[in-house]
Amino acid sequence: MLTPKIPVAKEGYPFIAVAALPALIAALLGCRWTALVFTLVTLFVVYFFRDPERVVLVDDGKTILSPADGRVIGVEQFDQCPFVSGKTIRISVFMNVFNVHVNRAACAGSVEKVVYKPGMFFAADDKKAALENESCATVLRLASGQKVVMTQIAGLIARRIVCWLQSGDEVTAGQRFGLIRFGSRVDVYVPADSHVTVFPGRGKVKAGQTALAVLA
Repeated sequence: MLTPKIPVAKEGYPFIAVAALPALIAALLGCRWTALVFTLVTLFVVYFFRDPERVVLVDDGKTILSPADGRVIGVEQFDQCPFVSGKTIRISVFMNVFNVHVNRAACAGSVEKVVYKPGMFFAADDKKAALENESCATVLRLASGQKVVMTQIAGLIARRIVCWLQSGDEVTAGQRFGLIRFGSRVDVYVPADSHVTVFPGRGKVKAGQTALAVLA
């Protein structure tokens, strides 16, 4: 059973207040058009920081769920990963400003480490973004001993990565673990022998619900 909550991420409250205050002042001063503009801005900010409840459909210890809403923009194999040893497959999910931006754990596991890296702000769908943009990688160790990495990457507009996890935390599949403000990307690294179930450019994915891969 889902626990009722306010369907807006708490990190959005200051932004909502900043947008709503001019709307209120303009309304009190009788500036109707100005009030309307700031009201629309406020509604968009509320919409951006929405945080709907999600039901995790699969939690079998093998299925890797999407950590973000958006579309898959890349599936690539790597001989070396910056965060774990061995060959991996990287699945990249791009979030535009209209997607839900609360990120959810791709699977259940123990947080082995969280690695924050300052950097640039190239467009999130640019190939340079994964290497040079500001990022925060969370390494999960599963009960099977396998490792999965979720990397939040800032984009051209996104300038603030929020991650609520730290080393030693236990997470469940689909659990909220952070967000990125105003358009961004999340990469998932899985072992190279995993079966990937998504393809670039084919449909949209939902955080905590859409399967990206199945571990061997």
